[in-house]
Amino acid sequence: MFTESPKRNAAPLLLFLLLCSCGASGQQQQPKSAAPKPPQERKSSADRAPIDDNKFAIVIAGVGGEDLYRKKFTEQATLLYSTLTEKLGFAEQNTILLTEGGAGDADEGAPSEPARRSTAEEVKKAFESLKSRSKQDSLVFVFLIGHGSFDNQIAKFNLVGPDLSAKDYAGLLSALPSKRVVFVDCSSSSGEFIKPLSGEGRIILTATRSGNEQNVTVFADHFIAALTDPAADADKNGRISVLEAFTFASKQTADWYKQKDRLATEHALIDDNGDGTGHEDATAGDGVLAKTTYIDSKPIGQASGDAELAALLKKRQELEEAVEKLKARKAEMKAEEYDSELERLLVELAKTSQAIKSRQK
Repeated sequence: MFTESPKRNAAPLLLFLLLCSCGASGQQQQPKSAAPKPPQERKSSADRAPIDDNKFAIVIAGVGGEDLYRKKFTEQATLLYSTLTEKLGFAEQNTILLTEGGAGDADEGAPSEPARRSTAEEVKKAFESLKSRSKQDSLVFVFLIGHGSFDNQIAKFNLVGPDLSAKDYAGLLSALPSKRVVFVDCSSSSGEFIKPLSGEGRIILTATRSGNEQNVTVFADHFIAALTDPAADADKNGRISVLEAFTFASKQTADWYKQKDRLATEHALIDDNGDGTGHEDATAGDGVLAKTTYIDSKPIGQASGDAELAALLKKRQELEEAVEKLKARKAEMKAEEYDSELERLLVELAKTSQAIKSRQK
C-alpha cells in the first residue's frame, strides 16, 4: 500500500480514476459450451464473432486407443474448433483441426471442412502452414487433447502412428515467427511439456503437474467451457483472459473430483515467464502474460473498421500488459522508481481509455 507520502498515494488514486473511466463494455452474456453442432446448425457468418485475421490455431485430438476415447477426444476437439471459429473470431482458414479419423470423423459432429488425421506428418504440416502465414505480432493457439506418455526421460503426445515428443513440439514452436504463443496440453503426463516448451512470449498450460499423473484427464472439458463462460470473467471486464480461463478450469476440475468423491489425479500448471517451472496458480512470477492475453476478438468488433480506434484499443492492451509486468518486478525495484513508473503507466492508460470512450461516442 502507498502510505508514506503524497507521491506514494498518487498511484492508487489514479488507479481509481482509471477504473472509473474504463468501464466494461459489451459484457453480453454468452451461452455455455454445448455439444458440437452439425454443419447445418452452425451459426451464419452474420452471427459469428468478428474475425481477427492475425490469430491462428492448431487443435489436435490424438489417438484414443479405443472407441470411447476416440469419440471423446474428437468431440472435444470439434467443440473447441467450433468455439474458436464461431464465438472467438478465429478465421476458419487460420484454424486447423486434426483428429484420429480425419475427414472420417465428420459423421460424429466434426466440421464440414475436411479435417486432417492427427499424424506426426500432418502436425508438422500444420505448423509449417502457420510458419508461412503468421507474423511476429500474431497470436498462435495450440491445443492438444488426448493421451500422453512419459518414460521418466521423454514426454510424448500420442498420435496416429509415430508420436511427437515435447522436444519435437519445442522445435516446431521455435520455427514460428509469432512472439505470442498459447500452448495448452490437456493430455495425461503433460506436466513434462512445460520445461522443454517454456520461453519468452509463451504461455504453457498443462493438465497435469508431472509425468507421473498418467490417468485420463478432464481438464479439457472445463477449459473449453471456460473460454465462453461469463462466470470465468473474474475481473468483469467483458473478456476472458487465458489466466482467467486457466484459473476457472482448474477450480472446476478440482470440484469435479470432489463431486465424484474421487482422489484428484490431475493438477493443472501454468508457466508464462519463461523459467520452465509451472505453478498451480499465478505465483512466483507466472500469470503476468496470461492475464493480459485474450483469445477473443472483441477489439476488432469494437473498432468496427475504425483504424484509429483499433490502434487505441491495441495500445490500451499493451499498457495493461506493461502494468502487470511492472507489478511482477516490484520486489526488484526501488520504491520511488516503482511508484514513478506505475504512475506514468496509469496516467497513460487513463488517457488512452478516455480517448477510446471519446472515439466510440
